[in-house]
Amino acid sequence: MRLGSIVFSVALCSFAAYYVYEPIPEEIEERWKLMLTNSFFRSLSHLADLSELLGLKDYMGVMYFITLAERVVPLSDEHVKVTEETFDGVEVVLYQPKQPGGETELRRAVIYLHGGGWCLGSSRMSPYDLLARKTVTELDAVVLSVEYRLAPAHHFPVPYEDVYRVVKHFLQKGVLVQYSVDPGRIAVSGDSAGGNLAAAVSQQLQKEPGQQIQLKAQALIYPVLQALDLNTPSYQQNQDMPILPRTLMVRFWSEYFTSDKALFRAMMANTHNNPESSSLLKFVNWSAFLPETYRREYNYSAPAVVKGVGGAAVEMDGPSRSLADPRASPLLVPDTALRSLPKAYIITCEYDVLRDDGIMYATRLRAAGVEVSHEHYDTGFHGALMFTVWPTDFLIARRMTDNYMKWLEENL
Repeated sequence: MRLGSIVFSVALCSFAAYYVYEPIPEEIEERWKLMLTNSFFRSLSHLADLSELLGLKDYMGVMYFITLAERVVPLSDEHVKVTEETFDGVEVVLYQPKQPGGETELRRAVIYLHGGGWCLGSSRMSPYDLLARKTVTELDAVVLSVEYRLAPAHHFPVPYEDVYRVVKHFLQKGVLVQYSVDPGRIAVSGDSAGGNLAAAVSQQLQKEPGQQIQLKAQALIYPVLQALDLNTPSYQQNQDMPILPRTLMVRFWSEYFTSDKALFRAMMANTHNNPESSSLLKFVNWSAFLPETYRREYNYSAPAVVKGVGGAAVEMDGPSRSLADPRASPLLVPDTALRSLPKAYIITCEYDVLRDDGIMYATRLRAAGVEVSHEHYDTGFHGALMFTVWPTDFLIARRMTDNYMKWLEENL
């Protein structure tokens, strides 16, 4: 009996070690911690696939557990006043410095947009709550965190429109006066899908007729910026990397646009472009916009163009049009639309499928005359900035946060 227990224990431990272990590059710090962290994400993803296959709950519905697990109630503390409000019909969490007496000095402000592939995430998750408090206390800034509606219940352009409405509302003179915000020191920032929304809002706002108050800066943290070519070198090199494998990023894109699985299959094969979107592929030609060190041995080949999604005879009108919409893919705007954008801070990570999106945007912004600070982390992986809460606290997250704060301090 004892021998059987020993054999079972050894077998169980061996299976667990086999499941947890992944061939993560040696350059990545705290590799085993990342493996353990990612094993949770993979397990939840497998459960989500099974649930959807059995018709119990859709994939993103199961994955939303990540959001719920880290959800907190934002409360005021001795340094930060926290209020939950509604700006033009959209929920926001507002963080303000607590000052003794009547402080009248105008402060800088950061509008923050959370990540999660437009389908997951919340401004009320503990990593975002901690980041907001750190921004308030270290920069004496007001932080506006936006709780935009999520796909697949609310497909594009709903998440973008929610964010845009909040930004427009906040940038009114009367609102800024109410919160003691300097109209010349406002930034928009976001990570991953939030970086996408921040870039899109920055572009659309400067085109808004009669918009008197403009953003001073945009801080984009490993942003996702284009849906046309899902086979860039970074998508190929990092297709199986934690925390965001290619399959999951493609699923996020397809769920953002539609619940029709035909688009997901077409995007996985990189055959989702139609004649309208193919005319914009010149803006994501990574052979032209990526430094050679990132292209390596890969040779550029334009994605296939089909009449309908997945080769279907009838096009899916909404998703088909969305592919070419710069509000979804900010990398698609012409150079003339980039020239008047606010200064930019862009973080990219080597081991991230979205690496090349950020690098191409930095290249194009610089060429258009925009001041760009591009910080590339050679040992970084997607989502690293948010891993600040035990037991998934990583050293690289601290460095990223410190550098992010330093840039805001010097540029906002």
